[in-house]
Amino acid sequence: MILTAIIIKLTSKGPILVERDNKTARRVGKDWHVFYHYKFRSMIPYAYKALKTDKRFKSLYDEYKRSGYKLHDDPRVTKFGKFIRKYSIDEMPQLFNVIKGEMSLVGPRPYFIDELKEQQTRFPDTKGFVEEALTVKPGITGFWQVTGRSNINFDKRIRMDAEYAQKKSIWTDIVIIFKTPLAMISGRGAV
Repeated sequence: MILTAIIIKLTSKGPILVERDNKTARRVGKDWHVFYHYKFRSMIPYAYKALKTDKRFKSLYDEYKRSGYKLHDDPRVTKFGKFIRKYSIDEMPQLFNVIKGEMSLVGPRPYFIDELKEQQTRFPDTKGFVEEALTVKPGITGFWQVTGRSNINFDKRIRMDAEYAQKKSIWTDIVIIFKTPLAMISGRGAV
C-alpha cells in the first residue's frame, strides 16, 4: 500500500486517495449508513466532477448513465490507475473501513447513493433486493466480485448481493475469500 501511494504521488497530481467530497466516495452500508469509502485514486483529480462539468466528457457522462455506472476505456483513468484497477489494488485501503466497522472482509458491494437511486428507477423490481442487501455490511470482496464484476448488470448484481445477505455463512465467506486472489490476478471484469 505504501509503494502504491508513492507511485500515485509521483505519477499524478492530486491526492493519493479518492477525494472525500467525491460523490462516488460516499457509499451506503448496512441499514443505509453512509460512510467515506477509502480507495486509492486511479483517475485524474476530481474525475467525477469533471465527468459532469467538462465538455470533453459530455458523451462519456451519457454513456456512464446508460451503462449502469461502469465505463470501459475511461479516458479519466491514469496509466497507473489502469494497473491498480485491473488487479484490485485500488481497493486495498478499504481495510481501514473494515477496521472502523463500516465494512466487512466479505459482503455485498458498497454501492454509492446516486447509483442505488437511479438504478432502482431503471430496474424497478430491484427495490426488495436493495433492502435485503443492505441488511449486512458491505465487503471488500463478495460473490459479485468473484463472479464477473463489471460484466454483470445492476439487476443481476443486486440480486446476487441480496442472495448473499440471505444465505450469509462462514462457509460461504471462506469460499469467496479463496476465490478472491484468482479474481484479482486474472483481472476479469475489472474496469
